[in-house]
Amino acid sequence: MKSKKIIIGSRASKLALIYAEKAKEMILKISKEFNIESVEIKKITTTGDLNQKVRLSEIGGKGLFSTKIEKELIENKIHIAVHALKDMPSDETKGLSTNCFLQRNDPREVLISKNKIKFKNLNQNSIIGTSSYRREFQLKNKRSDLNYKLIRGNVDTRINKLNQNLYDAVILSYAGINSLNLDEHISEIFSIDEIIPSAGQGVIALQCKSDDEYIKNILKKINDEKTFKSAQAERNVLKVLEGDCETAVGAISLINNENITLEAELFSLDGKERFYCKSSKDIKYAAELGIEIGENLKKQSKGSYKK
Repeated sequence: MKSKKIIIGSRASKLALIYAEKAKEMILKISKEFNIESVEIKKITTTGDLNQKVRLSEIGGKGLFSTKIEKELIENKIHIAVHALKDMPSDETKGLSTNCFLQRNDPREVLISKNKIKFKNLNQNSIIGTSSYRREFQLKNKRSDLNYKLIRGNVDTRINKLNQNLYDAVILSYAGINSLNLDEHISEIFSIDEIIPSAGQGVIALQCKSDDEYIKNILKKINDEKTFKSAQAERNVLKVLEGDCETAVGAISLINNENITLEAELFSLDGKERFYCKSSKDIKYAAELGIEIGENLKKQSKGSYKK
């Protein structure tokens, strides 16, 4: 069998490339088994990277970070696409398959503030930077006396905006901060009980063409089964809700032996109403659990979360 060169497609941001390198490293470990000669990373600039001034929902939604990479996959310019799962639309693109997930990074949220001030001690009317309605509504429930303002850009850009006094604090995912070795900037880590993260937060997803059996077999080898089950459950909540960038929804699952517990919350469009559900099942039924919880939230909300 002729040795193969594998091309991985990734966003060009520092964080995305760290995730791509992690995938490359894992593939190289099994290179002999699959006769892989080399693994190359191709940087792809997405629409979401180019426009960093407005909310994603105003310029096309979640697919902004994945569509261009997926196009390269469909056109056979790359063999594997690397995504942050939370940035992917809930419905799979036709002809593609996302069934490989690397071991989950810490899914919690963090606060980065001036002088390391904790959230509860921030001054009234402090400006909090977030790009997510979910985070804004979750935090408003705790402190409605603060001002929540849109912030876009990569992690370094957001920290720079804080240092330029444009914000008093920003909310970011711990997975990103930790992967970039920026833990020294953290003022506070929110527990999952305090803030339910975005579905799939901290998960690196690897995607390929659904008819590429060779690549699918490689990805099967490096897939983390527990993360796969968590991703299935959490993503199914979004699928049922037909969630997009404006849907303020959080979902997180915890696996204990053969049991999976999933909790999720959903907010109305104005953020004033909160709907919550938590349940457990045998891990074999992770996908079904996600559907059940999604349907429960949908019923509770009576459609108040959608325009």
